[in-house]
Amino acid sequence: MRVLVLGGDGYLGWPTAMSLSAHGHEVAVADNYLRRQMVTESGSDSLTPILNLSQRAQVWKEVSGRTIDVHLIDLCDYDLVNRVFREFQPQAVVHYGQIPSAPYSMKDRRHAVLTQMNNIENNLNVIFAILENDPDCHLVKLGTMGEYGCPNIDIEEGFIEIEHRGRTDTLPFPKMPHSWYHASKVADSTNIHFASRVYGLRATDLNQGVVYGVHTDETLLDDRLLTRFDYDEQFGTALNRFCLQAVVGHPLTVYGTGGQTRGFLNIRDTLACVELALLNPADAGEMRVYNQFTESFSIRELAVEVQQAGKELGLEVEIREIENPRSEAQEHYYNPTHTKLLDLGLQPTLLSEDLVTATLSTLLTYRDRAIHDAIAPRTTWR
Repeated sequence: MRVLVLGGDGYLGWPTAMSLSAHGHEVAVADNYLRRQMVTESGSDSLTPILNLSQRAQVWKEVSGRTIDVHLIDLCDYDLVNRVFREFQPQAVVHYGQIPSAPYSMKDRRHAVLTQMNNIENNLNVIFAILENDPDCHLVKLGTMGEYGCPNIDIEEGFIEIEHRGRTDTLPFPKMPHSWYHASKVADSTNIHFASRVYGLRATDLNQGVVYGVHTDETLLDDRLLTRFDYDEQFGTALNRFCLQAVVGHPLTVYGTGGQTRGFLNIRDTLACVELALLNPADAGEMRVYNQFTESFSIRELAVEVQQAGKELGLEVEIREIENPRSEAQEHYYNPTHTKLLDLGLQPTLLSEDLVTATLSTLLTYRDRAIHDAIAPRTTWR
């Protein structure tokens, strides 16, 4: 299968490209290094040393004998997007290529507008490039569990059957986004659903939980194939941030009481879920929604996991509750359904499988690269 991975320089994009290539797919990646620029502007950097995309692709060819095509384009430039689609003629597109940070979007008006304009426009460009070049191409779009918010009812996978005044219908599950970033993802889901109903687009919307971890099978082959690892308050995910804080001696920054509960999955499972979606494509005119996570934890529970794993490695790990910079309920009901990927054959990688200890061990190698001023939260929702 010819697969175009958008955002192919990112934390998930680069490992996905290598994994698909290793499994025999013909792969191309596109990126404009916006993530690198934003992280640098925030005063941080990837903890892991990473090469640029062309260098990564060359190392991958040396190690695997397989080729990954590289395209350096801005997805908001439709002419460039359309050109890549014409040249590569993908049969499927994996779309990671968006600004992925809630705190970044909440800094001020400028960052909110940039996040919304970049994400919504580039997603529309991808939809129209598919329709113009090959309407049969399957769009696999990375959404987020944050689109749903934390309603006081069970969260279904994308759609819910509603009975109202004696009539029933199956409708998109109500959305309560946590930030301007999450709101942009809600708009994407609405636009993809519209394109499926009106133009016959094939689409799978992956509402992903919080990802953690460093290594995949392919990154272990050569240190030059490492993916990025962010730990700052804008682009680092919760468990990854805690692991970095533990190895550098920084207290684990639990927001408020730490009762906020979310779905989590290991980076290896992200790759598995994406390939399962690719190998089982949506029908023409169908938008499927999969809730892509394997386990749910509260932030407090994650902090305790990291503290215990740190002790096994001889680290003194302090847990510190700090004022929550976000506008969110700190104790709430959270019970999302996530069976569809399991039904397709996903074999979950569970946190209990010594994954925290493995992550801490890897980060110890690179802890001297940490920029300590970038760790503490500075962005508030108010």
